[in-house]
Amino acid sequence: MNPRQELLLSLTRRHFFGLASTGIGTAALSTLLAPNGEAKGGLAGMPHHPPTAKRVIFLHQSGGPSQLDLFDYKPQLQKRQGTELPDTVRMGQRITGMTSGQSSLPVASSVFKFAQQGQSGAWVSELIPHTAKVVDDLTIIRSMHTEAINHDPAITFIQSGSQQPGRPSMGSWVSYGLGSDNENLPAYVVLISQANALNVDQPLFSRLWGNGFLPSSHQGVRFRGGAEPVLYLEDPPGITRDTRRQMLDVVGKINKLRSESYHDPEIETRIGQYEMAYRMQTSVPDLMDISKEPESTFAMYGPDARKPGTYAANCLLARRLAERGVRFVQLYHRGWDQHNDLPRDLALQCKGTDQASAALIADLKQRGLLDDTLIVWGGEFGRTVYCQGKLTDTNYGRDHHPRNFAMWLAGGGVKRGLVIGETDDFSYNITSDPVHVHDLQATILHCLGVDHKRLTYKFQGRHFRLTDVHGELVKKILA
Repeated sequence: MNPRQELLLSLTRRHFFGLASTGIGTAALSTLLAPNGEAKGGLAGMPHHPPTAKRVIFLHQSGGPSQLDLFDYKPQLQKRQGTELPDTVRMGQRITGMTSGQSSLPVASSVFKFAQQGQSGAWVSELIPHTAKVVDDLTIIRSMHTEAINHDPAITFIQSGSQQPGRPSMGSWVSYGLGSDNENLPAYVVLISQANALNVDQPLFSRLWGNGFLPSSHQGVRFRGGAEPVLYLEDPPGITRDTRRQMLDVVGKINKLRSESYHDPEIETRIGQYEMAYRMQTSVPDLMDISKEPESTFAMYGPDARKPGTYAANCLLARRLAERGVRFVQLYHRGWDQHNDLPRDLALQCKGTDQASAALIADLKQRGLLDDTLIVWGGEFGRTVYCQGKLTDTNYGRDHHPRNFAMWLAGGGVKRGLVIGETDDFSYNITSDPVHVHDLQATILHCLGVDHKRLTYKFQGRHFRLTDVHGELVKKILA
């Protein structure tokens, strides 16, 4: 090849990627295919042990739901309403700058009623009546704790195992280790829904589902609500499917030449992404078409299930993704950051999410999918027992609280009808069965058949893993 041909080839490829940066290429349509067109099966020797779950649906409630108003019942706080949080409880622990300047830290008991539910007798708030009906399918952990006290590092930590941006997300680690079960859909899909609360909530960043230093084929693919769920997936006007096929074949040949010259694995990844995009042009419309769902399904998930982009619609879509073998489905629902007006906004949040969360469990269960699907529900931290701002008989706010919070799990590999973890009388400190974020991550991987200590990736001379150098299995919750 003479210098002129080399230059033209370089310009042609550069021009194509320039167009692709705003087109089908950037969908990160992320499951790299093997040469024979079959989905890659992950790393050799994986899984490490027989899995109890084939897939994960993580229902992340962004902002930090209040454990005091949902799962950690503290009736004795009514007698302490308005009194100062004792120094013996706080023990000098740091608090955020949003309340550190308050002259008082008054105790705020929950205004909501609790009742024991199911055969397990778990205490559940009146705000989540649908969750109460499936409580015997849940493992409720009331003793979660984390290291970060502000949203961004806390969400980054629970999703990637590090407070610092740049590490691979949990879904990326799972995709890297286990690969995909469906050659026509990504191994890792992300869905986002907006707050039901009235107060403005924290932003979400795409790096939360990023691949970090793992190959880019393992980043999460965001599906949006509306007519174009994956941006730039459809062919532009005037481009037929046959024309697209011809374009991909030619670009594939160019990429192959470059791959043989530079041996850059990202070139092969890009080839796979283009092929996945081509396949998704057929698979995604079928996935998103809910017109054939029976009326009973919409009645189960609630009226919002018909509205693309809502939490209910995303839960229904998560079930459809699970049916199709998608390995890791990550839902983010914004709006749980109740620094003020908690009684109003927490009620709105629960009204917008409770029915669909419970419906997802019931729907998977009736289809025989719950046994091998692990569902995880929870936020990045909890809320304080003391009030942020002015405390009244009917209104209060709560600040961030990393010392303890509540999450629940259901399905593949965890016990049903179990509540673990105790906190003190103020839901401020853990008194039994503490579960660190790294412990939860290790346990999720274990259910998928992965030893968290052995799923590693060498980067800049060090072997990294999701749980860093920490993490212990929460054996009490394993079935």
